[in-house]
Amino acid sequence: MPASLIASTWPLLLGMGILMLGAGLHSTLLGVRAQAEGFTTSAIGIVMSCYYIGFLVGTTLAPRLIRDVGHVRVFSAFAAVAAASALSQAVFVTPILWGVTRLITGICLAGIYVVAESWLNDRATQETRSRILALYMVVLYGGLGAAQFLLLVSDPGTDTPFMLVAALICLAIVPLVLSAQSVPAVDTPRSVRFRDLYRRSPLGVFAVLMSGLMASIVFSLGPVYARLKGMDDAAIATFMAGSILAGVLTQYPIGMLADRLERRAVIASVAALAAGLGLWLALAPELPDAVLLTVAALISGLVLSVYSLGVSHVNDRLETSEMVAASSALLLLNGAAAVIGPIVGGVLMDRQGAPAYFATLAAIAALLAVFCLWRRSRRAPVPREQRGPYIKAQPETTAVTEESQWRDPSVTASSAKAG
Repeated sequence: MPASLIASTWPLLLGMGILMLGAGLHSTLLGVRAQAEGFTTSAIGIVMSCYYIGFLVGTTLAPRLIRDVGHVRVFSAFAAVAAASALSQAVFVTPILWGVTRLITGICLAGIYVVAESWLNDRATQETRSRILALYMVVLYGGLGAAQFLLLVSDPGTDTPFMLVAALICLAIVPLVLSAQSVPAVDTPRSVRFRDLYRRSPLGVFAVLMSGLMASIVFSLGPVYARLKGMDDAAIATFMAGSILAGVLTQYPIGMLADRLERRAVIASVAALAAGLGLWLALAPELPDAVLLTVAALISGLVLSVYSLGVSHVNDRLETSEMVAASSALLLLNGAAAVIGPIVGGVLMDRQGAPAYFATLAAIAALLAVFCLWRRSRRAPVPREQRGPYIKAQPETTAVTEESQWRDPSVTASSAKAG
């Protein structure tokens, strides 16, 4: 990667890494603290779902704000509001107010992702785009994974971790503000109909929806499951760090299989394996901690790879000129499903306890596997020579939003690898 490109992007990457430390700690902290405060699991699921509602709003709102006031101001404003939102949760500890502030956080982080990814796309060239966005994903997942251990240096029962979250989010502004140079322009996107997407690739669209359900459950209710299992703060941090980092480690091996074999077979296999392992953990008696953490991380890695497989399968059925609008539509579908996941999972865990966490993931994965097998009986596979490369994409932590894709239709696949 050219030294000039690193020099022009490292302040942004540093800022995003710091931001992920705050955002990752914030998400886990809320699950742990809400349970300690006596929130029902159903209420926790609803609170966490509010983030995804806000995320949908933010992806629509941010491009308009960027056009009006610019990238640096939008990044700074959203970061400031997100920090204030985190601090207010330490003062007003009620499900309703936490839901409102969690929605605000979703709007703010979505806006920040729009700024960051459009900035990187503008700095990168066609030859360096995949590498710089891959580095961006390493920074994001590394920050989210490391953030889990910040729970150990502050007592979740006090206001201290909320202050730490707010401080980290505010510090994320500093590198970007001090190094701000020219900013990318914003073009106008074209729309795409969801009905047309489903007609072209029913399985790809369904996989994207199921991915939203499963990934949101992992990120939102993972800490709740760990606490219900009696884990202490250190074990919860390890459990969540393993779940997040597994999503990075599984992407490329599964991607290689998806490029060499028929994608539908890989999707069905991934879903079936996740369903089987999830059912085992839901029904098994007490397991050694090492076994539980390892299998839980493997399940998370499998379900977090489903979005990439779904997007790749959809793009196999599209023309290059259609991919930008299709990617934006798929992100919205994924986000809409993510709103529902924690609510459904929370209600089931409220009634059935901790085992419902993996049982819910297993049921969704099994549904995807069955649907995949049904689609294989209805349509011939895409010929190997007509298939595009596997797209490493994960919108649960960050979205390759419309604004970052409008710049150049030819960059959609490489952009999606990072988001």
